Order: sequence, then structure tokens, then C-alpha cells
Amino acid sequence: MTTNSELFERAKKVIPGGVNSPVRAFGRVGGTPRFIAKGRGPYIYDTQGERYIDHVLSWGPMILGHCHPRVVEAIKAQVEKGMSFGAPTEMEISMAEIICSAFKSIEQIRFVNSGTEATMSAIRLARAYTGRDIIVKFEGCYHGHVDSLLSKAGSGSLTFAIPDTPGVPDGIASTTAVLGYNDIKGFEEFMDIYGQVVAAVIVEPVAGNMGVVPPKKGFLTSLREKTRAHGALLIFDEVITGFRFCFGGAQDIYHITPDITCLGKIIGGGMPVGAFGAKEEIMSLLSPEGPVYQAGTLSGNPVAMAAGLATLEVLKEGMPYKALDTLMGIFAHEVRDAARQKGIALTINRIGAMAALFFSDSPVEDIETVIRSNGKMYARFFHNMLGQGVYLAPSPFEALFISTVHTEDVINRSIEAARNSLAML
Repeated sequence: MTTNSELFERAKKVIPGGVNSPVRAFGRVGGTPRFIAKGRGPYIYDTQGERYIDHVLSWGPMILGHCHPRVVEAIKAQVEKGMSFGAPTEMEISMAEIICSAFKSIEQIRFVNSGTEATMSAIRLARAYTGRDIIVKFEGCYHGHVDSLLSKAGSGSLTFAIPDTPGVPDGIASTTAVLGYNDIKGFEEFMDIYGQVVAAVIVEPVAGNMGVVPPKKGFLTSLREKTRAHGALLIFDEVITGFRFCFGGAQDIYHITPDITCLGKIIGGGMPVGAFGAKEEIMSLLSPEGPVYQAGTLSGNPVAMAAGLATLEVLKEGMPYKALDTLMGIFAHEVRDAARQKGIALTINRIGAMAALFFSDSPVEDIETVIRSNGKMYARFFHNMLGQGVYLAPSPFEALFISTVHTEDVINRSIEAARNSLAML
């Protein structure tokens, strides 16, 4: 039997850092990544045969758990017919129809292969529609590894961004303004000064890439009102939140209609996928109908469409969101109570079946309060949980999820593991 350590050493010789996405390397928590051999229901199994309750769920897509029979059946049936054609299929239409019916903001949609592709294309489309260049994003929100969005705030609250990684030219970063998430006053001041040159404001309606940080009351409303007043577009990045809390996305919960919506993760049922959609007036600018070029060899891939369509059909039939909310609520309540009993400062941010644990004694509502939480304690907690067969995100800045197959019994086992893990702290 090959160990996780042996696989990691082998991987590092041929893959940068030994992983194909940085957070998988356990850099934030230390130790050796688990190399996963299979998943089934609420569990994943590593190559050493260890079983874990999975609260990462491929970073969100597996809302039905691993290897849901309907999804597996749909994939098998499509693979037997063909895996890629580079031509239109009826399944693309069916997927588009179910998403357009779920999201009030979407009349037409285009499928791509990742969330990064979706946000990149949405920004290009927004710039073409408005004839402007400047994009506004918020610190702590991640929209994929698009050059102009890998930016951080400049030296002042009303300055434009600087690159957040080598390889991004200053000139590209300077087309982005990075503001504080949940800072209504700062956003409104910026728009009052620069609003006439802003093409679009892009935001995660519920931030899911600095842990989970819900929007303050009035924040999303301010974004909608100010963008509309200044002729800019509002882009909701619902790659994580789309179909996570309800069938119409976070925009349905908060009653805010964006101009462009980006989707991914759940709509692929575990296969690589992304999408962006809007009203026909905006989407008609895309080629071949309009002048804005966007293309992809594997866009609308029939296997991804089959997996996504099966997933969305199961969700639409069962509407499991209330049950998921209840179970995650129990988990959050019990873990918070266990921490209180042990005298451990723990803040849990939650919305529906998505939560984050911050070892902090104060509210966590923006990137500054996220960073102030105790990352070292999270790392110890993470490894305590891992030792008891519970797999959490290997970073304090990511979300944890549950699926429709995380039964009450499974959740109770995660709660018991958390109690034990907190006691060990």
C-alpha cells in the first residue's frame, strides 16, 4: 500500500508543489495532504484506506454527495454515446432552460469550463456593453485566477489596485479597484467619485473564499442602487452559492437582481463546468450574434451537461434546502456550544448548508476580521478532526459544506468529533 507521504513526495517531482490547486497542499494547516482514492455518499477514502466524513465536497459541487446514482447513471449513459463532439447538443438546451427558469436575472446563458472562465468572460462582456474599463471587486472575494482580478487594494481607500501575484502587469491590475467587503460607506464614496468610469462591480453575494462572510444588511442593495445610478453593471459571482441555498441562488434569498450571473460547481455535478448569463440585451453582444468573442472547445461538454442536468433535476424534485439548513444549524449550534463550554473563542458564520469556523471572539464580517482569527488554532483543530475521520477544508479561509446524504447520524458523528477536538485544544 502506497502512503499519502510517498505519493506527495512522488507528486512534488512532477507537479509544482505536488498539487494542481494550491490549497490542496495543506500549506495553511501543515502536514501531508490526503490523496483520495474514491468517494461514496458523505465519505471519501484515501489511498491508505482511511475513511473520512467529507465536509469539503470538492469545494462545494457535491451537494448530492459522492456517486449519487442518478448522476452516475446519467454520466454512464452519455459516455456510451460520446464524450465530446465540438458541436451543439440537445442537452445544452435542457441545461440552459432549467437554469434560466431558476434565475430571474438570466434569460440567456453560455456554458464554459470553469468559474474562472465564467468571470473572465462576464467582465469582457460588461466592458463591451458599457464601453468602460474599470472593474470593482472586494477584498476577500475570489473570482478565479483572472489577471485583472488577482489584485489587492492600493495604499489608500480610494486608489486602484496593485498586482497580488507576480506575472500580473501593473497596467492590468490598475484597471481594477479593490474595496472592502461589507463597507457600504467606502463603496458609495468610491462610486460617487469614479462611478462614471466603472464598467462593472463583481461580488460574491455571500463571500465563500475567506471562510463564509454573509453580506451586511444593505450592502448588496447599495451595490445594486449605485451601479444602476452610474450606468455600471452588477455581476454576481454565484459559482459557490448558485443552487447551494435555494434553487434561485443567493440573489433569490436577498432579493437583488444582478445584471450578469456567474455559475459553476453544483451545475456540473462534479464535472468541470462554468457558465455566465444575463438578459438577452446583454448576452446578444456575444459572438456569433455580436462582436464580443468568446469560445471554448469543450464548452457545453455533454458529459458535464449530463452530470449537471441530473443534479439539478434531483434538487428541483426534492428541494432539500430546508433540511440542509436544519442539519447545518444543528452542527453549528452544537459545535459553538461545545467551544463555549471549553472556554474557547469560536465564531461560526453560516448560511444554509455552508459555514465557516473562525477561532475568534468577535464578529467576522470582512477580510480584516477574518485575518485576525487564530489560524494556528484552526490548524490544530483541523488535524484533531482529521484524526477522528472528519475532513474539513485544509485552510481557515475556506467553507465547509454538507450534502443531502449527510444524514443526522453522520452530522452527529461530526459533532462528537468536534467536541473531542475542542477538548484536545
